[in-house]
Amino acid sequence: MLQNIRKLQLTDVQRDGMRLAGRFNAQLMDYLRNYIRPGISTEEIDQLVFDYTQHHKHIPATLGYLGYTKSCCTSVNEIICHGIPGEYTLKEGDIVNVDVTSIVDGWHGDQSETFLIGHVGEEGRTVTQCAFDAMHRAIAALQPGCPVSVIGDNVVAEATARGFSVVREYVGHGLGRRFHQYPNIPHVPDRKSRQERLLPGMCFTVEPMINAGTRFTKLDTKDNWTVRTRDGRLSAQFEHTILMREDGPEILTQCINGPKRGHKF
Repeated sequence: MLQNIRKLQLTDVQRDGMRLAGRFNAQLMDYLRNYIRPGISTEEIDQLVFDYTQHHKHIPATLGYLGYTKSCCTSVNEIICHGIPGEYTLKEGDIVNVDVTSIVDGWHGDQSETFLIGHVGEEGRTVTQCAFDAMHRAIAALQPGCPVSVIGDNVVAEATARGFSVVREYVGHGLGRRFHQYPNIPHVPDRKSRQERLLPGMCFTVEPMINAGTRFTKLDTKDNWTVRTRDGRLSAQFEHTILMREDGPEILTQCINGPKRGHKF
């Protein structure tokens, strides 16, 4: 196991490869934010992702992954994650999480944002703020060699303080040449995450999914991808790709024009 973990501790050259992937993915997200407004369909968002990525000679990681047929995920309102782009047209008051992953010269960049569509009600705005703040609180708490559970401890503390719940079934993950790899990054601490460590050179995602109501989820058996809140209430998520350096965490997917730590929605 120790030998396998060492393989995940990237060299300086490999870290630069991950930086390039993260930088492009953030550039893609900044491009998309110009179009995400009332009247655009989730299929049109997906087409924008595909066209922009192809134009830059990179690869949308989700396209064809385990049979998935789209270039991104678009999760609207009560959809927690893995929403499949389609005919649905965004309307005033919606919240939508757009999750994009790019393969750049074999390396993966992965991130998501929840967008407020026009004037959004109090619950939508506050659950979105909580997801954003929980992600940044967890990232800020990281130190080289710390337990993975530091992430879950901070996410749960933030959500609980605001009266929201944290999804357990879907987690963050290691990232590199592969889309999903060791270690898993649960947003609710468990025994395994208290034992595993985040060492310098490791890349992973922090991507808490925060529900306004119950934490429980429901998989759509018609497509076996779309995950909804069991009670039908809203869910929000943010995600960044993180490189653990010798001096602390580095966010690889920070947008130039996107929200940064401390942003108020």
